[in-house]
Amino acid sequence: MSRTPNTQARVPTLRSVDHVAFTVPDLDEAVRFFTEHLGGQLVYTDGPFSGPDAMKRRLDVHPDATCTLAMVRLGRTMNVELFQYTSPDQRGTPPANSDIGGHHLAFYIDDIDQAYTYFRSIPSITLMDGPNGVGADAPVAGQRWFYLRTAWGLHLEMTSCSGGGFYDGLPGANLAPPAHSWD
Repeated sequence: MSRTPNTQARVPTLRSVDHVAFTVPDLDEAVRFFTEHLGGQLVYTDGPFSGPDAMKRRLDVHPDATCTLAMVRLGRTMNVELFQYTSPDQRGTPPANSDIGGHHLAFYIDDIDQAYTYFRSIPSITLMDGPNGVGADAPVAGQRWFYLRTAWGLHLEMTSCSGGGFYDGLPGANLAPPAHSWD
């Protein structure tokens, strides 16, 4: 499939992605994981929020739901908002990657083998097989990666590309490159 890049946003004044958000069962545990293991910085916490009319109208959740949140900065440009909800209709099983709504958050790593060894040392992590490579004819030839799952079920991917020029000269070259440093 060939696509022409759309250089103009359709939403007036759209400039960038501000954050991604994940619902977690224990906000303190999630903040600790993102700050201690991924080098994040807690920016703020807020809540609890509730109110039957506002929760349904503003967030499309059960009217009796309540939530507390934390914003964590990862590196120079990535913000992750973490929510802890209580709700009468809350499901406790996170979606699998193959489920509709399944997701993961990926991080670029310079030394994928060293990162794999690090995550292997964390008892609460479920580490998937890896590091894995991709074929020489793949759009991201030279890429190596692995998945892990946090204690609460969030899937993360660690990825790297030999040669340092992630996507250079490849069909994936228009993807945003990793930053030169974390901070």
